[in-house]
Amino acid sequence: MKTNRSEKESPSTGEESRTLLRKVKKDLQPFLEKGKEDLQALKNPKQTQLWKSVFRHKLDESPRNRALAVLTNVFLHLHPAKVNRDAVRFRYTWGMGGLSFYLFFVLTITGIFLMFYYHPTKGQAYMDIMYLENDVPFGGLLRNMHRWAAHLMIITVWLHMFRVFLTGSYKTPREFNWTVGVILLVFTLLLSFTGYLLPDDQLGFWAVTVGTNMARATPLLGHEGPFGPELGMTPYNDVRFALLGGSIVDANALLRAYIWHCIAIPLILSVFLAVHFWRVRKDGSISGPAPVMLESEIKPLRK
Repeated sequence: MKTNRSEKESPSTGEESRTLLRKVKKDLQPFLEKGKEDLQALKNPKQTQLWKSVFRHKLDESPRNRALAVLTNVFLHLHPAKVNRDAVRFRYTWGMGGLSFYLFFVLTITGIFLMFYYHPTKGQAYMDIMYLENDVPFGGLLRNMHRWAAHLMIITVWLHMFRVFLTGSYKTPREFNWTVGVILLVFTLLLSFTGYLLPDDQLGFWAVTVGTNMARATPLLGHEGPFGPELGMTPYNDVRFALLGGSIVDANALLRAYIWHCIAIPLILSVFLAVHFWRVRKDGSISGPAPVMLESEIKPLRK
């Protein structure tokens, strides 16, 4: 037998509910305020910190700002108007950013010369390396300069990122340039990885085999990764297949590694390098510690 009865809420239960509701509202208050700030930012994005971190000076606010935009133009004025004396000390900067660019320049020059003696085809690639090592005048020196410069560039880029992190140079207003630096680090590693296969030896073959096998577990893009099978990924259409141009490391993989290593990645890296240097210039040169004044520069206090 079913009966309907209304259950009345006790006073103590109602008080607990109101207390809980007030607590939830109090906890949500910071998120609500943040949401209001984001809505205001959508109405005027040029006033957000993200916009200011990318574009330092605008041309349409005041005569002073227009003058600053000209004076701080990287093409019109390569060097900043003022440089912190302590920011250029080697013990602070380590010089790793400049060394990384110098090594990239060495890699570009030696890589162009190596392209004259190299064919990205199976059977010929390894013979070209042997010919370069044993028969081309200074060929061994040329190849070793390219190889060791690549190893050193990985080290200097890592140390540069480490120095920037330790000194807090990734903070405002340099957060955009830090992001560009992270992208440059990724492309530097990709340059090294794609160059591994070009000699077409056992070391390069197994390095690329292991690396591309790891790509099979990429989320969404690999047929063994999370949500990959749900999106229709198979061994014949996933990211590993795209990287190798097939199912195994063969002639297609060698040709694709050659194109990525010698054309695509260097061009992309050069663009981001230009942006990186431009941002260093716009952000007031190299970041450094608080400026230290000499005793002769301290002006006496007026009474």
